[in-house]
Amino acid sequence: MTHGIRTDTHTSYLNGGNDWRELASRFALLPLRIFLGVTFIYAGLDKLTDSAFMKSAGAGSLGDTMRATRDSAAIPALVDLALKNPVGFGYAIAFGELAVGIGTLIGLFGRLAALGGALISLSLWLTVSWSSTPYYYGNDLAYLMAWLPLVLAGAPYFSVDAALRARRRQRSSGYR
Repeated sequence: MTHGIRTDTHTSYLNGGNDWRELASRFALLPLRIFLGVTFIYAGLDKLTDSAFMKSAGAGSLGDTMRATRDSAAIPALVDLALKNPVGFGYAIAFGELAVGIGTLIGLFGRLAALGGALISLSLWLTVSWSSTPYYYGNDLAYLMAWLPLVLAGAPYFSVDAALRARRRQRSSGYR
C-alpha cells in the first residue's frame, strides 16, 4: 500500500475556511441574478415606453409581430390567445417582466421571480423565437436555461429573502 500527498485538494482550514474558492462558489449566481434582473427590468420598461409596440396593428406593434410568427410557432394556440387582446397581452408581459426583474434584482421571492422569468422565456421561445435556425440563435432558449439555476437556488445572498430569513432565525433563537 502506497501513501502519498494529494495535490488535487485545497486546505481551506488554514485561513478559517474563507478561501477564494469558497467565496466564489457562494456568490457564483450573483452576476447571473444581476444580469437577468436588470435585463428584465429594461425589457419591461422598453415595452411600456415604446408607443408602437403597445398597439394591435401597425409597424413594430405586438399584434403584427404575433401574426407574423403565428404559423411558425411551436404552439400556435398560445399566439392565438395573445391575439385575442394583443395590447392587454403586451401590458401583461411588460408588467410581468418588471415584476420578475425587480424581484430577481432585490431578491424578493427569488425562486418565484425566477420561475416567472423562466415561464416568460419559455412562452417566448415556444412562440416568437421557435423558428430560429439554428435553434441557438433564439435568445429566449438561452434565457430559459439561465433562469433555471435561480429557480433551484433562489437568492440566498444580498437579498430581501436572506434578510427576512436571518431576521426569522434571530427571533426564533431569542425565544428558546
